[in-house]
Amino acid sequence: MPHHDDSRKLLIIEDDLGLAKQLGWHFLGMQVFTAAAVDSALAIVRAEQPQVILQDLGLPPDAQGVSEGFRCIEAILDIQPNSKILVMTGKSEEANALRAIGLGAIDFFHKPVDPDTLDLIVNRCFETHRLRAMNCRDHLMVDDLVGEIRTQNPEMMRICRSIKKLAGTEITCTLMGESGVGKDIFANAIHRHSPRKDRRFQAINCAAIPENLIESELFGYEKGAFTGAAKQTAGKIECADGGTLFLDEIGDMPLLLQTKLLRFLQQRTIQRVGSTHDIAVDVRVVCATNKRLKSMVSEGSFREDLYYRICEFEVEIPPLRARGGDRLILADYFLAQTIDKYHLVDMQGFSAAARAALLTYDWPGNVRELESKIKTAAVMSDNPLITLDDLNLEGVAGTEATEVSDGCVNGSVSLREARKLAEVSAITSALDKASNITEAAKILKISRPTLYDMMTKYQLEQPG
Repeated sequence: MPHHDDSRKLLIIEDDLGLAKQLGWHFLGMQVFTAAAVDSALAIVRAEQPQVILQDLGLPPDAQGVSEGFRCIEAILDIQPNSKILVMTGKSEEANALRAIGLGAIDFFHKPVDPDTLDLIVNRCFETHRLRAMNCRDHLMVDDLVGEIRTQNPEMMRICRSIKKLAGTEITCTLMGESGVGKDIFANAIHRHSPRKDRRFQAINCAAIPENLIESELFGYEKGAFTGAAKQTAGKIECADGGTLFLDEIGDMPLLLQTKLLRFLQQRTIQRVGSTHDIAVDVRVVCATNKRLKSMVSEGSFREDLYYRICEFEVEIPPLRARGGDRLILADYFLAQTIDKYHLVDMQGFSAAARAALLTYDWPGNVRELESKIKTAAVMSDNPLITLDDLNLEGVAGTEATEVSDGCVNGSVSLREARKLAEVSAITSALDKASNITEAAKILKISRPTLYDMMTKYQLEQPG
């Protein structure tokens, strides 16, 4: 007697009741549901959410044709896009089976099917669904953790898991990375997932405040402490009591103030400017910088003892150019936000050339630059698709448009850049159309190893 796994749900859509019953007996080790028509099949999909579906294309009232079978595939995937649909077909109907795959079915097999082959195909589908579900849970964790950030990048996933672990502690950590990578978002995430989440998150940009004012901004001041100090005022540290203090661009903090900050971190007390009275403050401290603090320590521009105090744990956030397909994920997200905010009902997405440029451009301003470019392009574009020229990427497109269309490149651009844009555009288009690497390679008329090499070169994600 096979082991029964209630977590695996299989739906068999077959109007031949004898075959449906035979298949049901074959899969006794899981929950099996059967349906003989489209409407009853869709009812089961809604109620039971089966991961894998075996479906015949010839379904009533068009049992001799395929129209109902195709309609069933489309309807199932509308309800449950992650369903893995296996099409059952006769050996003379391979063209219809391939069309079914084009509609979203994962694979097909010929009737009558070998039982061992069927077991292999079905188990593979369940495993594919399981892995996809795990990936979705990772996405949910990431979305829940960092809000605006969207990622499929393994390194970013690892960072997000580290951030979630850090959040529950009192460890003083420093977020490092280029300007625009989202250090402030991660700092907010640490606060939101900490025991201090219901208290204040107090941020101060050490690079944005004049040197002569930063001390009073951090520690506060007494009335009359200096010209213009008309009343007693609490500083940012004091205001953050019980919550989280975020010191952004801490590498720009003057040396004299570094000494006072170190004293606070050691003793957890402050003195307002013009006072000798100690005030106890309980805060979680998170820092961020786009500078190399270790090098600054060697140069004498950053205190070594402060460095070790704030860098109990360092988090290095990678630049956008190192995050592969995240550029497209974030671009789609920012575009959706902009469409919703400004009611751009005619905006539909990006042209093939624009998507290729999103992947190949270096994004020196990182996520912040990407967001700005997408918002501006969406609002200013006169087309339903954002073009390469709309993006206005320096060195890629300007007033002279550079578009990639039907494999042709026009405009003023280097041959190397043109080839790069054309290759990425062709590969991403093939990956969008194909259900697997083999199929994409056939579309491109290249070998699978060559396609893998090119995907690695351009940091493109596999389909599925």
